Amino acid sequence: MVWELVLWFIAFVAVISLIGFSAYQLICLSDLEYDYINPYDSSSRINAVVTPEFIVQGILCILFLLTWHWFPFLIMAPVTYYHIKLYMKRKHLIDVTEIFRALNEEKKYRFIKLGFYCCIFIIVIYRLVTTAVMLLINEDEWNLESGMF
Repeated sequence: MVWELVLWFIAFVAVISLIGFSAYQLICLSDLEYDYINPYDSSSRINAVVTPEFIVQGILCILFLLTWHWFPFLIMAPVTYYHIKLYMKRKHLIDVTEIFRALNEEKKYRFIKLGFYCCIFIIVIYRLVTTAVMLLINEDEWNLESGMF
């Protein structure tokens, strides 16, 4: 049971990082839209965090599969497949010359991913709290049965 708590804590940290990656990409795109940053800097900053985001999301999906947590795995599997498909086609990076043309589509894509990661965050928080509470309840029952206080 303790390992499950560790799993959900690792998932919590991973989902927080995924939300941070998506928010950072949205901030860079918004800065580009309002001319606070040039296209080269914006695309290089976004491209620097795309691959780590894909890696963290893929590892989290594999972790859910290996620990037999089917609901989070089935929710994350299509996004992981889409990320793998983008990576294999080399379409995961933003092109400097095309960034203004695709700005609205990139922002919509990042907003959808941010919403998806926030939904996953709610699931992970719920499971983390329920696992911690169940672990504490079971520990209290064990202490009462053994006569220890």
